Amino acid sequence: MSVHKKAIKRVTTHVLSEMKLKGEKISMLTSYDYSMAKLVDEAGIDVILVGDSASNVMSGNETTLPITLDQMIYHGTSVVKAANRALVVVDMPFGTYQGNSKEALSSAIRIMKETAADAIKLEGGKEIIESVDRILSAGIPVMGHLGLMPQSIHKYGTYTVRAKQDEEAAKLIADAQLLEAAGCFAIVLEKIPAELGQKVAESVKIPIIGIGAGSGVDGQVLVIHDMLGITQEFSPRFLRRYHNLAAEIKGAVGSYIEDVKAVSFPNEREQY
Repeated sequence: MSVHKKAIKRVTTHVLSEMKLKGEKISMLTSYDYSMAKLVDEAGIDVILVGDSASNVMSGNETTLPITLDQMIYHGTSVVKAANRALVVVDMPFGTYQGNSKEALSSAIRIMKETAADAIKLEGGKEIIESVDRILSAGIPVMGHLGLMPQSIHKYGTYTVRAKQDEEAAKLIADAQLLEAAGCFAIVLEKIPAELGQKVAESVKIPIIGIGAGSGVDGQVLVIHDMLGITQEFSPRFLRRYHNLAAEIKGAVGSYIEDVKAVSFPNEREQY
């Protein structure tokens, strides 16, 4: 008698839209490699973001700007191999879409063809709408990103909360509506007042996923290295650490070193 595995229902952009309609919150985390993505996917996450934050947590850069398209494709390919359920979104890195919509489309096509990801994400509103339109015209799903935009950190000069003033808040709402009208399936809002986050979520029909945007949005995203306590230097108000893996890993490595030095590893059962 043959046994058939129950098919895993994949999360799609349509599923995310339905989740917003039902009031079901969307869970999203970053991953950058096969092993971590496999664990995150098996745990039941809705969306995996292959974030350009890999520049920080995987490569040790101070900002997200140095990471290249080839590097993002490498990380994206590794993650997609592990994801059986989650929707996989790959960040378009700095310099691959700003100011040149043809280059933006070419970059997006490379990501989709070479990684087999489900969607791409880019930062900005009105300033990049031509690139958004061109990418969407090719049938590539686009997730937007507004509020604090790390790729523009040198313009801001600080990682402080964005859109606290009325003018910037009004622009953010207008940009969110513009991205929705263009055809984006969701938007990430980073580090803005909670009241504004809820206002944006209520002003558009597409899912709004927050990172430091309060609880009134449609879902939440965190960088997995921050959430698991692998990184310790980064401690913004919006970050909740669900574990302290840094201490556990250091402890395990320390025990391994002691056992090697004492010749208690390997023991008789661990040898051939």
